[in-house]
Amino acid sequence: MQLTRFTDLGLRILMRLAVPASDAQTLTTRAVADQVAVNYHHATKVVARLQELGVVETRRGRHGGLALTERGRAASIGWLARQLEGHDEVIECDGANPCPLRNACRLRAVLRDAQEAFFEVLDPFTVDDLTQAPTAGVLLTLSARPPD
Repeated sequence: MQLTRFTDLGLRILMRLAVPASDAQTLTTRAVADQVAVNYHHATKVVARLQELGVVETRRGRHGGLALTERGRAASIGWLARQLEGHDEVIECDGANPCPLRNACRLRAVLRDAQEAFFEVLDPFTVDDLTQAPTAGVLLTLSARPPD
């Protein structure tokens, strides 16, 4: 199974927010996007979804920025992946060019079960688990990527 870019981005942003710098500088969406080497506009969409889920708090203005909530710190990676991935089917059977096997095929159910098994492996882990040593140290050394 392969996670979408959106989910990958969401997990990386959460990991970065889970490890605050010692100077207690508030991280902005732009700073985090630069640090985890992603497009700012994509990061803003992901941050908006993370805020909807209650795992990130955002503040506007001069002293604004992003902060990981307690819910975000303790959230299951499996739950987060399920929320960020959405509820789309693993394969498209009914689209513009429907599969001729769709009414008698067992593949869709087997793939759905495999997808759930994938998420279940992630369920015991939290954002805090992902940011233990040596990852925390690496997250703190991230700096803005060079301009394109």
